[in-house]
Amino acid sequence: MYFEQLIISLRSLIVWSILTGILYPVVITGVAQKLFPHQANGSLIQQGDKVVGSSLIGQPFDNPKYFWSRLSATGPAAYNASNSSGSNLGPTNPALLQEVQGRIDALKKADPDNKDLIPVDLVTSSASGLDPHITPAAAQYQIKRVARVRGLSEEAVAHLVDENTEGRFLNLLGEAGVNVLKLNLALDQMHP
Repeated sequence: MYFEQLIISLRSLIVWSILTGILYPVVITGVAQKLFPHQANGSLIQQGDKVVGSSLIGQPFDNPKYFWSRLSATGPAAYNASNSSGSNLGPTNPALLQEVQGRIDALKKADPDNKDLIPVDLVTSSASGLDPHITPAAAQYQIKRVARVRGLSEEAVAHLVDENTEGRFLNLLGEAGVNVLKLNLALDQMHP
């Protein structure tokens, strides 16, 4: 009797392993490749023949001529997709306060004449540490600096920000955002 149950269990293990471990992933991968090839392959952004990034994973920018991304809490390097995590620092944690103050200082050093309030997403990291988007307010805060450093009019840079602002999903879910990599690539095409 126990031997029969063991055989039934082994057969069940083999069948379900094949179904869920091989057939299901192959079918789902095939469907994704057929229906959503760009997304299934990492939503990569290319410039010519060179891959410059993904529209799903942020990149660090600290040059004043570019729009800056949100901070990343991943380690050991920023925007490390293999180590996605938030900082898990509470609002009264001295390390978080020091990180926020450091970013405020960097933003003020890069644009000392900007007296506008700094949007919170420019001084805090996202929950995943990989967020490629900033809020439209964070992009607008940086327009003066980018325009000044590149010798462009603020209106031209603001227009570029508007063109690269992505709305809410189905006009219902989430918030509007600006993909920083796409915006910076468009900025380079406008004024290398």
